[in-house]
Amino acid sequence: MKALIVIDLQNDFVPGGSLAVPKGNEIIPLINQLQEKFELVVATQDWHPKNHLSFASNHPGKKVYDTVMLGGVEQVLWPDHCIQGEKGARFVKGFDERRVEAIFRKGTDPEIDSYSGFFDNGRKKSTGLGDYLKGRGVTQVYVCGLAAEFCVLYTALDSIELGFETYYLEDATRALSYEGFKEAKEKILKRGGHLILSSEL
Repeated sequence: MKALIVIDLQNDFVPGGSLAVPKGNEIIPLINQLQEKFELVVATQDWHPKNHLSFASNHPGKKVYDTVMLGGVEQVLWPDHCIQGEKGARFVKGFDERRVEAIFRKGTDPEIDSYSGFFDNGRKKSTGLGDYLKGRGVTQVYVCGLAAEFCVLYTALDSIELGFETYYLEDATRALSYEGFKEAKEKILKRGGHLILSSEL
């Protein structure tokens, strides 16, 4: 069975949000259409407490995009975003959630970030997504959402590592930078994943 993972389609990641991905809102209609082609659709949601240590505001003297070590992993410091229960953490208006069977929240531990929908960045804790997909008999995973070179990339890499045949939907994601998008696609191919356009489904 094949599953679609919709990654972090949240207010803070689209134009007007605190960590906006350029043109991130453009993929909403496409993702809604894509859902019809899958038996199983799940979503991930960045869900940070206010005291999350990936926020520059929680490191006096540090600026957004500085780096620190967090949980033994190098961490980019971000603007405050996707705070639990706040508007920025909600799914974007226009995203059709009716076919989303389950939502997996990540980034809930203030001590470490979680780009991937499967594990935190130190791979210490699982979100349960991998077991859920395996329990449903999924063998093929298709990823889309925001942002291409962070949460979508890391979810895809973990999917590959967990043994799923993994497809990165190039036109159903947007990146923070062109260079980041290019590097993400190279990493996917290098690890044995596949790049695909939604028109090929």
